[in-house]
Amino acid sequence: MSLSHAQTAQGAPVYDDDPVRWFALAAVLWGVVGMLVGVIIAAQLAWPELNFGLPWISFGRLRPLHTNAVIFAFGGCALMATSFHVVQRTCQTTLFAPKLARFVFWGWQAVIVAAAISLPLGYTQGKEYAELEWPIDILITLVWVSYAVVFFGTVGTRKVRHIYVANWFFGAFILAVALLHLVNSAAIPAGYMKSYSAYAGVQDAMVQWWYGHNAVGFFLTAGFLGMMYYYIPKQAERPVYSYRLSIVHFWALIFTYMWAGPHHLHYTALPDWAQSIGMVFSLILLAPSWGGMINGVMTLSGAWHKLRDDPILKFLIVALSFYGMSTFEGPMMAIKTVNALSHYTDWTIGHVHSGALGWVGFVSMGSLYYLIPRMFGQTKMYSVRAIEMHFWIATVGIVLYIAAMWISGVMQGLMWRAVNPDGTLVYSFVESVKATFPFYVVRLLGGVLYLSGMLIMAWNVVMTVSRGKAVASPVPGVVAHA
Repeated sequence: MSLSHAQTAQGAPVYDDDPVRWFALAAVLWGVVGMLVGVIIAAQLAWPELNFGLPWISFGRLRPLHTNAVIFAFGGCALMATSFHVVQRTCQTTLFAPKLARFVFWGWQAVIVAAAISLPLGYTQGKEYAELEWPIDILITLVWVSYAVVFFGTVGTRKVRHIYVANWFFGAFILAVALLHLVNSAAIPAGYMKSYSAYAGVQDAMVQWWYGHNAVGFFLTAGFLGMMYYYIPKQAERPVYSYRLSIVHFWALIFTYMWAGPHHLHYTALPDWAQSIGMVFSLILLAPSWGGMINGVMTLSGAWHKLRDDPILKFLIVALSFYGMSTFEGPMMAIKTVNALSHYTDWTIGHVHSGALGWVGFVSMGSLYYLIPRMFGQTKMYSVRAIEMHFWIATVGIVLYIAAMWISGVMQGLMWRAVNPDGTLVYSFVESVKATFPFYVVRLLGGVLYLSGMLIMAWNVVMTVSRGKAVASPVPGVVAHA
């Protein structure tokens, strides 16, 4: 009998943690895969001949594989693992519809494998973060609806009156991503792996970046804030600094984020008023974002000394620091005059990766380091020193990566704008490409360091799991029925 359906010796019901375990281990696996592909394409940008003339491993095909693997495979599995873990503990009940929870796991793995096969073969809709073709989109919809049923069903059968704030963020992420996916992926099939968008021209661009920026806002922000609001207080052994601020943070963030997408379309065919709305709401976003960051950091009040010896807390707090930096940089880049310099440059790549590597990566790693040993009957990971080593290697990797991209991006923007007195360009585009080469090499080095940290984590997880065993955690305060 699976532990998820077992009972303790006293006959008390236990949490359904099998899907939590599976998703946590899958997150580590796909993290290694996604980051490895990222390193490969970073090397190809520095030395294009590394694609060996093969279309299946060219940058244009591996790049969407990298983004999908890191966001939806690594990030998605981490979100599903932690949301299933957190919702049970904070609602003091087991997962609703346990068989459906297992379908969510296997269905999501099927989506990931389908992406890994179809994208290198060149099957794509050509939409940022929504490249997968219509049959895979249908499977995503089925899995996501099942995920929502399990999550909200668990909240609906909770044994406590209050809904903890982490579940608000997880719930908003699930509902918003469902809406975004259904609207943006509307397409007319033209073959078993070919389709045309239901929208045309600038409307298609507007819908795409409404989706694209809110994929960042809800998949890569709201969901991971759900992690932050549970695992930082747990690891710090302190209550959330201000619960009232967390609720204000929630409502301000989810309302404002929906309107920020047009800042991706400055100086395009999108009407100027729509661009301006995107810019204004992006600037407003700074307030709730920093409210959440401050709330997480201040949770360590009275426990700052723990940072000296606790590498998991280091991951979680540095993740919040990158969240704060990225959510300051983003609104600044949304200002039209700044965007005129940054648009289409590596500055954007630096911004995205300060959020992805620093915020999403670190908060996921910290949460998984907390979660995995407890899922396998351990009090801590096999090697705490390896966690410390992972933290420092990955941190150096992030700094090298984003610093190289910031310098490269500003340089590109300035070179492209430089004109002679007669109005001709000072530099050709090829000259700007040549000037970026050393920064691409530094970016590759940063990526290799970050991947090395992930490999250390994978080793640590394997050792932890091999020395432990899946354990049944009883639901507190619930009496078994005769």
